[in-house]
Amino acid sequence: MTDKSGADFPPVDFWRSLFYFNFYRLTLVSLFVFLTGTFGSSLSLGAYNLLLFFGASVVYLAVVVVSFIPLRLRWPRFTWQLAVQIGGDIVGLTVLSYASGGIKSNVALLLLVSLAAAGLISRGRVTLLFAALASIAALLEHTYAVLHHDADVAQYVQVGLLCMAYFAVAWLAHTLAKYAVDSQQLAQRRGRDLVSLAEANRLVMRDMQDGVLVVDGQGMVMQMNLRAEHLLHKGVSAGSPLSETFPILFGQYALWKQTGSTSRDILQLDVGLQARLRFVAIEHDVAHGAVIFLEDMQRVRAEAQQIKLAALGRLTANIAHEVRNPLSAISYATELLQEEQGDAKQQRLLQIVLDNTQRINQIVQDVMQLNRRDRAQTEVFELDAMLRTFVDEFDLAERLDPGVVVLAGMPGIEVSFDRGHLRQVLWNLCRNALRYGRKRTGSLRLAMSDEDGHVVLDVLDDGQGVPAEQQGKLFEPFFTTATEGTGLGLYIAKELCEANGARLEYHVVQEPGACFRITFGKLNRDGEEAGYDR
Repeated sequence: MTDKSGADFPPVDFWRSLFYFNFYRLTLVSLFVFLTGTFGSSLSLGAYNLLLFFGASVVYLAVVVVSFIPLRLRWPRFTWQLAVQIGGDIVGLTVLSYASGGIKSNVALLLLVSLAAAGLISRGRVTLLFAALASIAALLEHTYAVLHHDADVAQYVQVGLLCMAYFAVAWLAHTLAKYAVDSQQLAQRRGRDLVSLAEANRLVMRDMQDGVLVVDGQGMVMQMNLRAEHLLHKGVSAGSPLSETFPILFGQYALWKQTGSTSRDILQLDVGLQARLRFVAIEHDVAHGAVIFLEDMQRVRAEAQQIKLAALGRLTANIAHEVRNPLSAISYATELLQEEQGDAKQQRLLQIVLDNTQRINQIVQDVMQLNRRDRAQTEVFELDAMLRTFVDEFDLAERLDPGVVVLAGMPGIEVSFDRGHLRQVLWNLCRNALRYGRKRTGSLRLAMSDEDGHVVLDVLDDGQGVPAEQQGKLFEPFFTTATEGTGLGLYIAKELCEANGARLEYHVVQEPGACFRITFGKLNRDGEEAGYDR
């Protein structure tokens, strides 16, 4: 909102200043009434006409008190109220000056305060108009005294000097007000810029994939983003000491401040959770603080894995036909040779060739499946219904007796997954379980449960289980203990689970057998997958 003066300030600043100025006027005129009523003319106030001085002071006081009402209502507008108050001061103080003996009483000097206040409050050139009116009033008052009360004509010099002081103070107040306006506008712009910059920094820090902490020279945490809270498993407020909240991180920070380097670049934060440390000094900070970056190594490895899989996918697409066509020719030629009559040794060698061509073809097919993880089409469906259909198909395909595969379900549970991917994962896990199980009633169990809000599916068998020395290599590509296996089944199953926001793990169970667990991602209220905490 802009006043007629041209100043672009919020109205509250104008009205507050005008209120304080009116309070000053109230204090001044109350002092006049008190001093006159108590001491009379002994203080030279009203020395020429005490009754006029006292009466004018009382009227002046009444006007000032009444002026608080329109101030409270903020009506009429600001410029009119300021003009009325300054005009009242010019009239009132001129009359009081006349009643006290004119220019020599120095009461008219109080108008300098009113003019200065008018210049600072109005922030405009209207102050010079008030100075002109005050000068005219001073000249008229002294001229009247000269004509009717034999005042000294020589005192016109003092009146002239007083008028010059009026204009000087008014112009100075106007200039200072102008600088104040410019400074305040600049401060407001800088404030808005700082707010925008702070909000931009907050948004950048919030969406960063790396954890970020800002600390001062004393090791106090100034800022911290959500990713850092996730990596460090703790959120702290601004001003918390780094030495108490994250002592391991503080040790590296203190070492970096002393030597410029750290004892280790990779910080072990939790079991299976590591972060790469990087410190950046805040050069312009008087406290010589720093920004600490925590790069999630699990995310880095996942990105590297994605790059590797993309390259592998392109490679398999290029070599699929180049490899499979010769394999098909070799396999076909071997089958033709087997049809010919030959000795047992020749037939055995031909069978070895055929078996190995089939195995190489299976490896190519498995490697090509890695491309499918990038084309996951997730959908929300009931897991129990999907598993019942899968068990029927699996029993029929593997020619199993009823009851070998047991389903322990929780009806109504929904998950988000690509149906084709889940079928492939389950087919691989169930075939492994069937291969190493006893193939009796209940040998293979599919058990659904809920853990910490996540849907969990366990694939259990009653075999010998996986030896401890092999458990860490289960999901490595091309690792297998079966002579006819390719070693890619579990690796592909794990990759497909991660592509659908789930995870596949091997769990050690008390009873004999093995347990592979699929942990599905949480679903939000809209039915979309919220993922899991890795």
